[in-house]
Amino acid sequence: MSQSVLDTNVLVLNRFYMAIRVINVRRSFTLLYRDCAEVIDTENGQYISYDFESWCELSQLASLEKQPGEDYIQAVNFELRVPRILRLTRFDKMPVQTVRFNRKNLFARDDHTCQYCGRSEPAHKLSLDHVVPRSHGGPTTWENIVCCCLRCNSRKGGRTPREARMTLLSRPSKPRINPLLIQSMEDPRYECWKTFLPAAG
Repeated sequence: MSQSVLDTNVLVLNRFYMAIRVINVRRSFTLLYRDCAEVIDTENGQYISYDFESWCELSQLASLEKQPGEDYIQAVNFELRVPRILRLTRFDKMPVQTVRFNRKNLFARDDHTCQYCGRSEPAHKLSLDHVVPRSHGGPTTWENIVCCCLRCNSRKGGRTPREARMTLLSRPSKPRINPLLIQSMEDPRYECWKTFLPAAG
């Protein structure tokens, strides 16, 4: 199985077809197999839902004539098509309108770009920096953490940007929409998400 395909994104909708989060393919198949979710797919402009068994059947047929933008993973005896949208079937909760504060979302918010020198780097070459250091009473919040390359992080050390004579490219703030959703919309594979994300349309 391709590691990169298993780590691609799947949009999760609640029972009311409202987008609530983005998960990876590995997690999506777990939800699908456990009958906690169904795949939402388009067919002749219509949205059709599939459970795990029917998605496996569709995958076997679709793999005979693969379309551009489709990804597959190798199951035991056949190829399984990667879903792009899942709808939860067991949960009625309305989405909580908040963006989870974590490393992945912080990197996505700052577009994997160092907020001091402007250099774009892969995640393993980036770190997170407290603008006002913790030693100065700086909190661990959206408004005080930025994406930073290792070189600038080392240069800044435990100082404020002013003390280190460094300038922030933009003032950090809490995003209103999950930055991973916005980032994913640039990939043509996730074109089908737009119906469920009016803000990104």
